[in-house]
Amino acid sequence: MAILKMSEIREMNSEEIDRKLVELRSELAKQRAAMASGAGMENPGVIRALRRSIARILTYLNEQRILTAEEEPEEAPEEEGGDE
Repeated sequence: MAILKMSEIREMNSEEIDRKLVELRSELAKQRAAMASGAGMENPGVIRALRRSIARILTYLNEQRILTAEEEPEEAPEEEGGDE
């Protein structure tokens, strides 16, 4: 399990990012289950690293969502008032 850097995430395409996010979430669930069952962990910092990698991906996806929203012009809502 490698720690992802933002530069690595930015180089990925959207399919790779989605796949990696699913993979990291699955690995996090496995690690949490192992910890809850009482199994000794080789490296207790792996859960923290997984959480941070997931957060980095979600941050990047949110940045992209905001950028695309800013590029699209907002439409003014049309008022309904023709009954007068």
